[in-house]
Amino acid sequence: MKRQRIAYSLVFLFIMAVFSQNLVFAGESAKIPPPPLKYPQGELGNMVKLGEKLVMETNTQPLTKAYVGNDLKCTSCHLEGGKKPNRGSTFIGTAANFPAKGPREKTILTLQDRILNCFMRSMGGTRPPVGSKPAIAMTAYITWLSKGLPLSMLPDKPVSLFNRPFPNKAIKPFVKKADLKKGAALYKKRCVVCHGSNGQGDGDENPPLWGSRSYNKGAGLANNLKLATWLQYNMPLGDENLTNREAADIARFVNSHKRIGFNLRKRLPEASKMGVYNGQVK
Repeated sequence: MKRQRIAYSLVFLFIMAVFSQNLVFAGESAKIPPPPLKYPQGELGNMVKLGEKLVMETNTQPLTKAYVGNDLKCTSCHLEGGKKPNRGSTFIGTAANFPAKGPREKTILTLQDRILNCFMRSMGGTRPPVGSKPAIAMTAYITWLSKGLPLSMLPDKPVSLFNRPFPNKAIKPFVKKADLKKGAALYKKRCVVCHGSNGQGDGDENPPLWGSRSYNKGAGLANNLKLATWLQYNMPLGDENLTNREAADIARFVNSHKRIGFNLRKRLPEASKMGVYNGQVK
């Protein structure tokens, strides 16, 4: 009888472990919750609203445009300001995973670090100061989108709780055999209406995909596997149905064009401008 109770206890503990794992690392099966509807009150709420505005208009807002070097903004990749219920680009649940390991940086990153590093890579500019108003505002906004979600602090990479696997390993074999000519034909058929035959977008909601006004070679999307994954999760907008092969072929075509190189040392500001103390000094 004692052995039987022990066996039952072990089974129970195993089931609970699996159940709790599924709660935290929900992955493919978890439904992405809607974003919060109510902003925080007072000064915090104002900062969250400012952060949302900066995410939506990063390259034109006075607080951030000096740090952006191309025509992209946060919402160019994180659709609808990260509120879109799409597993490839949502900000919902992102803050719950920080601090997190940054594979490129080979260290533990804060959410603020992760946001600021995007200015150097995807937006081709320089890193805003840690603790500056735009850094805090954008961090506040993305944190607000994780309100009420469980803290997980994933140890391997900084992504949303609700991201699908990124990059999608199922696409990897297709990326290795991607066909440039087929990618060009698919681009003409599926992408040109929004991004133009020259890949420069329309200057409004559809960003440039290559050239000096698009992401540089240090951005994640400059990697064909990551770009193919992002395309499959997000494009064509409103009709996300690219196959593994189609996504891989289009990614190869897009990344076959010229784009700006990346030198981290040149993108980092001097030490005296890396961060500021953001409180009052009496």
